[in-house]
Amino acid sequence: MTATSPSPAVPTAGTWSAPGRVNLIGEHTDYNDGFVFPFAIEHRTRVDLTTGRDGVIRVRSSFAPDPVELPLAELDALFPARRDEITEWARYPLGVAWALLDETQTDPASVTGVDLLFSSDVPVGAGLSSSAAIEGATAAALNDVWDLGLDSVALARIGRRAENDAVGAPTGIMDQTAAMRGRADAGIFLDCRTLDAEIIPLGFAAAGLEVLVIDTRVSHAHSTGGYRERREACERGAALLGVPALRDVSVDDLPRAEELMDDVTFRRVRHVVTEDQRVLDAVRTLQGDGPRAVGPLLDASHASMRDDFGISTPELDLAVTTARAAGAVGARMTGGGFGGAAIALIDHELVPAATSAIETAFADAGFTAPHIFTVHPSDGARRDA
Repeated sequence: MTATSPSPAVPTAGTWSAPGRVNLIGEHTDYNDGFVFPFAIEHRTRVDLTTGRDGVIRVRSSFAPDPVELPLAELDALFPARRDEITEWARYPLGVAWALLDETQTDPASVTGVDLLFSSDVPVGAGLSSSAAIEGATAAALNDVWDLGLDSVALARIGRRAENDAVGAPTGIMDQTAAMRGRADAGIFLDCRTLDAEIIPLGFAAAGLEVLVIDTRVSHAHSTGGYRERREACERGAALLGVPALRDVSVDDLPRAEELMDDVTFRRVRHVVTEDQRVLDAVRTLQGDGPRAVGPLLDASHASMRDDFGISTPELDLAVTTARAAGAVGARMTGGGFGGAAIALIDHELVPAATSAIETAFADAGFTAPHIFTVHPSDGARRDA
């Protein structure tokens, strides 16, 4: 949907945008201090920012009917203690404003009031991080307009704090990093402990490959119990092993882990530990053997999320198996799970037939028709106008 332009009577400060993301591999490793390998996509959230009344922040969107407006000075009292008083979508941009002011120790009275008008073509609920796109666009805009001078790493941290504390979703920093630091035709190999990031050329187009997204239209919410339970299981496993985070556990440690833990906790731990290794293997494979060789790692990642982490769904499993049968070199669910999207790495000429096969399989199973489209690695947050 396209948002209505701000009133010409109000001076426009500019337009900023930030992308959604696809995680090529590395799921639920980010909050375990591990490794992830996402890339930004061309689908973006845009914010038209105008300077508003002194001391007031107002957020509006094309996807919610009512604006939310409050004094900047009240943000500190709202977050995190009274966040439930704010409608959920508005907590994302308001939370970013709060975190920016708090982290930089900026007096709300010293910055201009703003009116933020959002529009987006990032599919909501598909696991493509529409939330981080809102956070990234907001952070980039306010950082510029308020002249805070923060770099992309700091703005990614701001987005994570907003999502954790203002929204109440216990996510890691992968999504915000992709939104802020994405590059065209490249993935971001991110160490979530140090925040060191390496831009890795993907070479999909040169190899004749497409990334096909199969949005199952099964909505999910990170702030609900399933995600939180998985995170708690990971923390419990790390504590039983006596390490700060599962990042510090290797595949060779898994036999000892199995002896110390109940079956569910062990399987959660095994997914994270093996997924970290798959990320490292994927980066090495891309650099050495090229993009077609990463297919088996994508397949193994999905099996691990299905069997060990327990976050897949029948719709996601069907999307993956059908894509593989249609010729994909590899396929996996992407995102937090419990719904959302799967991705398939597939030859360009096979996309139409694979799309038809997946649509038919979903219809035969009685599932809601999926939304299927390709995505391409793209740039991160930026000022557009």
